[in-house]
Amino acid sequence: MERLESLIDAAWSRLRMGFSSALQGRASHEALLSRQDCELRLMDTIRRCLQLRVKCDREYAAGLTQVVAQAQKWERAEDMAGSLIAQAWSTMMDETESLSRLIRANAETLATGVIDKLNVLTTEKRASRKIYQDEQSRMAFEISRYQENVSKLKAEYEKNLEIYKIAKARYEDQFVKGKAGRKLDEVKDRYVKACRRLHNAHNEYVLLLLEASQYERDFRTVLLPALLEYQQLVQEDMVERWCAIMRSAAELTSFSTDKHLEIQKRVNGSISAITTDGEYREFTDRHKSQPPPPVSFLFDYQMMEEYSGRLKPEALAVDDLTIGNLRMRLADLESRLADVRNVLAEKRKQLSQHDAEVESLKKQQDSVNRLFVIRRASEILRKDIRETQCTEQKLQKLIKLIKTPLDELGGGEAPKAVEELGEMSPQPDRPLVDEDWFHGVLPREEVVRLLVNDGDYLVRQTTRNEETQVVLSVAWGGHKHFIVQTTSDGQFRFEGPSFPSIQELIAYQHECGLAVTNKSGAVLRQAILRERWELNNDDVELIDKIGRGNFGDVYKARLHLTSELVAVKTCKVTLPDEQKRKFLQEGRILKQYDHPNIVRFIGIAVQKQPIMIVMELVPGGSLLSYLRSKQLGSALDVGAQLAMCRDTAAGMAYLEGKNCIHRDLAARNCLVGMHNMVKISDFGMSREEEEYIVSDGMKQIPIKWTAPEALNYGKYTSLCDVWSYGILSWEIFSRGQSPYSGLSNTKAREMIDSGYRMPAPDGTPDAMYKLMLRCWEYQPENRPHFAEIFTQVNGLFMGVAGPDVLHN
Repeated sequence: MERLESLIDAAWSRLRMGFSSALQGRASHEALLSRQDCELRLMDTIRRCLQLRVKCDREYAAGLTQVVAQAQKWERAEDMAGSLIAQAWSTMMDETESLSRLIRANAETLATGVIDKLNVLTTEKRASRKIYQDEQSRMAFEISRYQENVSKLKAEYEKNLEIYKIAKARYEDQFVKGKAGRKLDEVKDRYVKACRRLHNAHNEYVLLLLEASQYERDFRTVLLPALLEYQQLVQEDMVERWCAIMRSAAELTSFSTDKHLEIQKRVNGSISAITTDGEYREFTDRHKSQPPPPVSFLFDYQMMEEYSGRLKPEALAVDDLTIGNLRMRLADLESRLADVRNVLAEKRKQLSQHDAEVESLKKQQDSVNRLFVIRRASEILRKDIRETQCTEQKLQKLIKLIKTPLDELGGGEAPKAVEELGEMSPQPDRPLVDEDWFHGVLPREEVVRLLVNDGDYLVRQTTRNEETQVVLSVAWGGHKHFIVQTTSDGQFRFEGPSFPSIQELIAYQHECGLAVTNKSGAVLRQAILRERWELNNDDVELIDKIGRGNFGDVYKARLHLTSELVAVKTCKVTLPDEQKRKFLQEGRILKQYDHPNIVRFIGIAVQKQPIMIVMELVPGGSLLSYLRSKQLGSALDVGAQLAMCRDTAAGMAYLEGKNCIHRDLAARNCLVGMHNMVKISDFGMSREEEEYIVSDGMKQIPIKWTAPEALNYGKYTSLCDVWSYGILSWEIFSRGQSPYSGLSNTKAREMIDSGYRMPAPDGTPDAMYKLMLRCWEYQPENRPHFAEIFTQVNGLFMGVAGPDVLHN
């Protein structure tokens, strides 16, 4: 025990200079995978040999038993009373019988203890190999993705630069010719638009170069070394356990004769020669390679050789055309940085707790296995902390790149991007949808939520009797809504003067300080601008229909600004405002959450119909469909099923901490991402409250997934979600079967109230089924909270498949 603890301490305390510094090249990666394949074959050989040894020892023990039985057939024992020879023979047979029992007992221990441990270790080594290979592939793919994105943005940059040159030349040509009027206005308008697109493309290119360079540097200096360091730790841990298994096998097959002791001495000597630091020394020296060469992400100066504008290589364009986008980008980056720092603080807190538990376990003689588990979990946390720190540094640099030029402006106006060539005609009016205070077809209920203080106002669009109307909504002793009137000559007004554009009308009402109407007395004081996550419908290109939701169709789509593929939920145009409000409720809830096991919110689009919620595109689709797929669900082993349960528990623990009650947790409402990562989706029934009482009946309630107190009394808490989590876990281990199959909703409720609980699906670990039963406790206070559920499921997963370095 003391030797084992000293080996553990040495493995963790020494500075790791093996895998992380010597095996970063591609050839080393292939060699490391090949080495692990050889080790797996060796394990299999050892297992077969030990099984054969068990068979031989059992047969030998049976033979000794036959010898004793034969001796007992000797007759006329009474004639040998007092004979020393007979007594000696009797003692010999008694000891032979004891030896037979000892050999048989050792053989059974070898079969049920040592070989089983070797099988577990073999399974863990296979899982460790797969984890390492997948993680290394993911990092390599990320580098390749950055290279591809840089090339795409560069091509877009060059295209916009050519368009800009042509537009500018035509503008200058018209101006020089002195052709004022509509033609000149149109040429100038195209020139301004080309300039805006070029400047924005320039900024995206500069930001992506910085982001790609930062990730590439982190890949070479932190992420890849950390992965290799962790892989070395896992392999050395397994070497130590492998050594312990071989030592146990040697002890169980030992005999007490001089010849056997000499053989055993040599066996023990060879086993004792195994050390964790020496096991891979010769392998590392033989396959030593250079780290992968750095990938250069540099601004291509040749693109701007013939450019005569104000753009500068590797510097952001801060002007009247880009400052709005830059400020939105800065706010988004600062929000992401705050979230990353919160995650970093939480991981450091967890690591501190793990380290404290390690110190406590070191003092306990019977906690070696737990000590290995906690120390391995600590190493995973340290690796995650390094990766999160890299993300923090990347965000800090991006923020600095944007914030520095914005700070230099101070409170002044941004410079104009378009070079003025002389007196021009006034710039054509901006479209109404480009005004930040125009909120498109946002439902009235959402408008009321935004307008808080008297004088707050916004403009929106509505349809009445199939006629589209523009409405001014104002908070003034409540909420008042004014339809913009159109005069016979095409101008716009309320009760006062008319103006040629709605923008001028709103500007007049805001600046003059007069009431919109005498009867209302409402005065415009503060325009409520669109939030940064409110997208323009034209920025979203719908590609393919991929499903149908409660409110409308679901599409695979593309964001024009970033070319990112996304999922878009649409709301039917014909639905009443109340239904549209419920549709947008999911977006309001999702936009404040950021967790890897919750589908990521990107924005909403309400500038025109149909209203859209834009979310990340999760490639694997519905978890229920995934589980029921013969090609996918049937291939899931216990480790993969536990990982899915763990992912869901992690996301729900996060929501529980945010006082969010999901109310519809089920496999159909979860999605499957990369590496089988489960993401919780469909927040249409969710509520942000510690307790929620249903007052509108029990329509659309998923009866078989809902806790008894919610069905009986309409009372929802996070512990209702715990009940649903138990059903979801049952779905995962049954590979998508329907719960309470063959029972109606009414019959299922009756049986649950009477104490019935579904049996465990085939292959469900006992500990996991016991957790399901705890989730199905009739009294909610007897159910575990999600933080406890996650800890328990994560422990089960690590015990079956080893630490998961792919996610969470």
